[in-house]
Amino acid sequence: MYLDHFNLKDFPFRLTPDTDYLYMSPSHSRAISYMEYAVFNQEGFVVITGEIGSGKTTLIQKLLSEMDEGINVAKVFQTQLDEVEFLQSVLVEFGMNPFSAKKVELLNMLNQFLVDSYMNKKRVVLIVDDAQNLSNRVLEEICMLSGVETQKEKILHVILVGQPELNKNIETPGMEQLLQRVSLRYHMRALTEDESIKYIKHRLSVAGGETLIFEDEVFSYCYKYTGGTPRLINTLCDTALTCAYADNEQSVSLATMKASIEELQWKDFTEYKKSVSDQLINSDILSRETSADTNMYSSDISNNQYESSSRINSAALVEIANQLKRIADSLDKK
Repeated sequence: MYLDHFNLKDFPFRLTPDTDYLYMSPSHSRAISYMEYAVFNQEGFVVITGEIGSGKTTLIQKLLSEMDEGINVAKVFQTQLDEVEFLQSVLVEFGMNPFSAKKVELLNMLNQFLVDSYMNKKRVVLIVDDAQNLSNRVLEEICMLSGVETQKEKILHVILVGQPELNKNIETPGMEQLLQRVSLRYHMRALTEDESIKYIKHRLSVAGGETLIFEDEVFSYCYKYTGGTPRLINTLCDTALTCAYADNEQSVSLATMKASIEELQWKDFTEYKKSVSDQLINSDILSRETSADTNMYSSDISNNQYESSSRINSAALVEIANQLKRIADSLDKK
């Protein structure tokens, strides 16, 4: 393709997360600092949000690359799960085979793992990506798990990463306990126009190319149609390089950038965001109207089921806390 044409060693605008190409804007630096604080300063609960394509998953990969053997970490990227499936996913990440276990057994397995990790002086971290898809039941499970602690410190450190809907989910009625456990929250904003230019040049430089491949007048037009969203910048710049290569041009001109946008059939980013927002509002109104009657009749049954499940979860977590307290007390005496 265009690598030899532009003297590049690698494709600079791949869509897959790659920490080698990570551009640390002020917003990205703040977000990963909060994640690191949760892990290395033993804070209990951190929530990081950002729009689709803002670089959240790449930051998680960067954080994981910095962790040493003294940290037991579970990474959950598939989040459309019920409570049992979520617990199973966490335990699999911790190296166990929990698929034949029932919910109480799963909690006991996690109990023992937390106890063993604490005794071996290892931190335990749970990182959940795409956390906006978690159901309220799963969020409540995470809330109770994050409450496990000794007299001095948290045992399980939780980092929830997701789209802005995650903030809405944790602020809904009934989520007050979870919200109170959150020690740090941060929303990753999009890149500014100046940061977008630096982002493009950074990725070209890492790929071994000249930053002059893109002519100066291209950058503002790129920002107009991407809004500073890294994934959109990658898509547009990759398309522009392909078009320039196809036309045997030595650089990406404004005409090439406009042709690329036409091929992608993109709208001005501000116009695009407005249309998406209108669609979401209309969808939310329709969803609430059609589900109101169903919720009325099913709420009693659901509440009874949840109360029974909640009593089991609470008992198991109380036992975890008691065991950890006894261990901490015995260690203090020694």
